[in-house]
Amino acid sequence: MQSRNKLFEDLSQIMTNAMGVAQGAKAEAEVAFNGWMDRWLADRNLVTREEFDAVRLMAQKAREENAELKARIDTMESKDQER
Repeated sequence: MQSRNKLFEDLSQIMTNAMGVAQGAKAEAEVAFNGWMDRWLADRNLVTREEFDAVRLMAQKAREENAELKARIDTMESKDQER
């Protein structure tokens, strides 16, 4: 009976160790895949979300400034036509 318990304990220990190895392999595979994906995306010259948002804000500000300048020009032209 005791040898049977020892067998189950040994099998349990082997399974526990195998699960630890599998989890470690999974973590390593995830790290390797994420590194590969980062390099692949970097090679594609894609922009990050932060860069995209920054450029979008710059373009919005430029459009607003252009609208203000156009309004000033229109005001100046209308004053010239009154003369």
